[in-house]
Amino acid sequence: MQNRLSRIFALVLGIPLLLAMLAACGSGTTGTTGNTGATPTGSKTIEIATDFPTSGKDTSSGLPAQNGAQLAVDQANQQNTIPGYKLVFVPKDDVGPQGIHDPAQGATNIRSLIGDALVAGVIGPFNSNVAQSEMPIANQAPIALISPSNTNQCLTQEGADIGCTGANDFVPTLRPTGKVTYFRIATTDNHQGPANADYLYNTVHYKNAYVIDDAETYGIGIANTFSAEWKKLGGNVLGRQSEPSSTTSYVSLLTEIASMKPDVIYFGGLDSTGGILIRQQMLQVPALKNTAFAGGDGLVTSTFASTIGLTGGPVYGTVASVDVTKNPAAQSFIQAYQSKYGTLGAYSASAYDCAEIMIQAIKNAIASGAQTPQNSGDSAGAKTFRQAVINSLMKTDYQGLTGHHTFDQNGDTTNKVITLFQLANVSGKPDWKALTTLTVQ
Repeated sequence: MQNRLSRIFALVLGIPLLLAMLAACGSGTTGTTGNTGATPTGSKTIEIATDFPTSGKDTSSGLPAQNGAQLAVDQANQQNTIPGYKLVFVPKDDVGPQGIHDPAQGATNIRSLIGDALVAGVIGPFNSNVAQSEMPIANQAPIALISPSNTNQCLTQEGADIGCTGANDFVPTLRPTGKVTYFRIATTDNHQGPANADYLYNTVHYKNAYVIDDAETYGIGIANTFSAEWKKLGGNVLGRQSEPSSTTSYVSLLTEIASMKPDVIYFGGLDSTGGILIRQQMLQVPALKNTAFAGGDGLVTSTFASTIGLTGGPVYGTVASVDVTKNPAAQSFIQAYQSKYGTLGAYSASAYDCAEIMIQAIKNAIASGAQTPQNSGDSAGAKTFRQAVINSLMKTDYQGLTGHHTFDQNGDTTNKVITLFQLANVSGKPDWKALTTLTVQ
């Protein structure tokens, strides 16, 4: 009897010991990744977000960009680009109460996306002043932003030679950690403004320009670089005026400008922040009815083209990317995009490329051993995984629809191109016709 009890007692003691040994063996695999042969325990769902102005007056700018990014995500899922993982598209609209892009709404969107641990990165924003509000928040999280369209040079660069000193020295505020978490594939305005000035002065032979801006980050910046180049070329800047986007009548200003007899009025801003109204109201001033109007990529939208039409003087614009309709390799993208969404936007292909770059960075991070967060509440896991994605983005070497992209030490693309457009009759309707594409240094 005593021997039997001894055997039972030994068996009882042995069970916990056996379980402990098994647990110890198991703990050596569940907590490791990389080349150890471990089984990942993170979520199989990865979210890719966008932040664009997709409603109100900015719809024709932001929605085509969102569509381009979504097409890339949809195709990646169809092609099983990241085996074993499903990508989920999470779009955010940064239009605020005034019906246009809103920095405060952008900041709210980014905080919300950071709070969802499954969001690996964000495509956007579209507008430079929205980037100013989002970048410090994203930098401290950290989470990657990659913009197809932000062009203000001072978001990433410093120096008097490009106008990024004093009040325009944004980098210390936008990059509080000192580390790069923001990337973009659009050429910056220290190239875009001068490209427009060079074309209008040297090719169209205008000499006298009046410059207006919309008092926003992008508008002021591109108007500054246009003006500086115009003067450098020998052109005459007749005057400069800032008018906020809340302005409803420019007639008094335009009447004053008319007395100066400008060859061209250059506007730094968007169609929604004064571009359309100024061009319309030029027609109300007899001396300006045939005067040229020009601006940056903020004017090159389908809404501007359809609203303004071909009445009055010529209209010129620039886009900080290539015209993908001229790229044979982009034809399958164009067909897929148009069949699903309709008319391409100026930055549809760029947003597609941004999403592709982000997807590849996520794939490379996983291949290097990074583990996805366990769920939407796993903030610690999100922080680690998002940093791995940022690290992969820094090593980007991508041939896309818009060219060959790598990123410099500031997160700016090394692929610097500007396309000049003119409003023209295209296939029987007013639209933007590409004139020339420039590669800049």
